[in-house]
Amino acid sequence: MQSRRTGIANLPLHHGRAPRWLFERMTRLAREITIAIVAEYGPDEMLRRLSHPYWFQAFGCVLGFDWHSSGVTTTLCGAMKEGVKGIERELGLFVAGGKGATSRRTPSEIEGWGDRLSLEPAPLVYASRMSAKVDNSAVQDGYQLYHHTFLFTAKGSWAVVQQGMNDSNRYARRYHWLGETVADFVNEPHSAIASQARGTTLNLVAGESEPARSAISEIAVNERPQAIVIDLKKLKILSLPAHHPIGINDLHPDSINRILLSIYEKQPQGFEQLLGLRGVGAKTLRALSLIAELVHGVAPSYQDPTRYSFAHGGKDGYPYPVDKETYDKSIELLAKSVNRAKLGLNEKREALNRLGEMRR
Repeated sequence: MQSRRTGIANLPLHHGRAPRWLFERMTRLAREITIAIVAEYGPDEMLRRLSHPYWFQAFGCVLGFDWHSSGVTTTLCGAMKEGVKGIERELGLFVAGGKGATSRRTPSEIEGWGDRLSLEPAPLVYASRMSAKVDNSAVQDGYQLYHHTFLFTAKGSWAVVQQGMNDSNRYARRYHWLGETVADFVNEPHSAIASQARGTTLNLVAGESEPARSAISEIAVNERPQAIVIDLKKLKILSLPAHHPIGINDLHPDSINRILLSIYEKQPQGFEQLLGLRGVGAKTLRALSLIAELVHGVAPSYQDPTRYSFAHGGKDGYPYPVDKETYDKSIELLAKSVNRAKLGLNEKREALNRLGEMRR
């Protein structure tokens, strides 16, 4: 199964729920626009559009949600899931997961559709689980996932839209995945990363982290857990260089020993299999990456993978120049879809007015 993460977006963290009257309108708009796009371009194109952070943001704006709120992610995904309910087979497009406890039901929802579609669910469940594992553990940017929506087609194409929160800076960060291009979950899965600000990050899926990934896998598989724990205890009393964003205060060698023993017994082949093991999370990877760097001299990347703002750019060139071509394509496709959708005149006029404001 191939994968590609296509974007990250940082959004102010807003609490509360969308009012019922708004959510019902968003659901209807999302349903009709989705039908129009799938009819014109096919379900795979809908996945590509939703996996693009610009287009996703524009879609949320057209539906009428606050453009800069973290809630646009959860509400838009919820409106889409509710909007296509009952017509999934006709569209060939299926939506699983959601916010909080609903996200944990994603595998069972995928498997339920797999049984009805004669579609092998295992690769889709794996993609769902690994995309969450990468964004929660392999990219340690301070955002804890709380929303995970998995979209897929009857032929097995898929996309992921998930979001994490950072209580310290009061922002949410959205991660987009598209499962049709890159075959490697753990080596540069990004094609567009959108954020308002960079932070301190342990990025184990960066290209320059390849030596570190190899070293981490080698250490976990070939060194006895007791030896790793001894190294960790030594690191606890070292004065680490100031540039390290990874603290050792929350590393507890004795508590990590159990998962290290499990890794050693299972002998995973490579970093992706290591990451996929149950119980291997952020603390285990931080411990192994510290040993790889400070004991074996192999440093991972500490660069936040963010590349773009969640908006289309700024007229003054900050954080980067407006991508006019992408911007105009987003507006053009949404305008065409709104016009083709079976909506009332007032609904169409309001949606097109919002697009007009975006263009201006």
